[in-house]
Amino acid sequence: MKRAMFLLVLLGTGAISASVGRAQQDPAAIAIQKVAANLYVVTGGRGSGGQSNTISGCTTVFVTNTGVVLVDTKLPGFGKAILAQVKTVTDKPVTTIINTHTHNDHTGGNTEFPRTVEFVTHENTKTNMAKMDAFTGENAAFLPRKTFTDRLSLFGGQDQIDLYYFGPGHTNGDAVIVLPALRTAIFGDLFARKWAPLVDAGNGGSAVAYPLTLAKAIAGIKNVDRIITGHSSTTIGSGPTAKFEPSSPVMKWADLQEYADFTREFVAAAQAARKAGKSVDEAVKELKLPEKYKAYNMANARNDIQRVYEESR
Repeated sequence: MKRAMFLLVLLGTGAISASVGRAQQDPAAIAIQKVAANLYVVTGGRGSGGQSNTISGCTTVFVTNTGVVLVDTKLPGFGKAILAQVKTVTDKPVTTIINTHTHNDHTGGNTEFPRTVEFVTHENTKTNMAKMDAFTGENAAFLPRKTFTDRLSLFGGQDQIDLYYFGPGHTNGDAVIVLPALRTAIFGDLFARKWAPLVDAGNGGSAVAYPLTLAKAIAGIKNVDRIITGHSSTTIGSGPTAKFEPSSPVMKWADLQEYADFTREFVAAAQAARKAGKSVDEAVKELKLPEKYKAYNMANARNDIQRVYEESR
């Protein structure tokens, strides 16, 4: 009886650790916060063991009339903990999961949900997911069956969800999810946080196209005031001395506009350095951006400049 009560307490706080044959995770670190009516975001959580510096992406929770829609599912091992957090705000079942892109800190929990759940993503993300070990064998059943190329709308009325694709950036399948009734857009890692972005060339990402894609998103999305970013914290450094810097995943439209400006000016500076014949190291050392970007995390700056150089050959 004591053991049963202990497990119930853990479930109530979302603190169940689940192992999926990889590094055991620490779901106790996650929490749910209300963003608006019927809209929540589950933040926090990171890998352990060899993945201790991997920070899970945010999971958005949208409670509709017929069920719960999740956007992204964190790292492997977090599915049950996400569900426990959802149950603190609604008794409705999870019916739909939308993945913003392929990375396992956003798709890792997919296989821990019932197979009755409908998975939705961009067609390129489905292709990328199919290459992941996590979605091979029996788990191929968790690959999304509903995909889109440029735009897709789900449901209707106050529950309407619009999915957009504006081009490559973080990957070649970054979906932007808009909730028109709540004037909210969920950007995944296309706008993960205020930082020099991570560009995954192996999954079709592009440093040069990044600012163009953000500009298309700003031009193509209307009547949105609120942005939910891909992450609520970032890693500074690596190994046992790594530090985790928290940030809010809920931002304003003006923050997205600023981020688009940042990526444009960053890429322009890298292209100018290359045209001037400077090495990547010289470009990194001499990189100068406006003072308004001084708080941006620049951990990825060298990799981004390297990508700009490689894409500009």
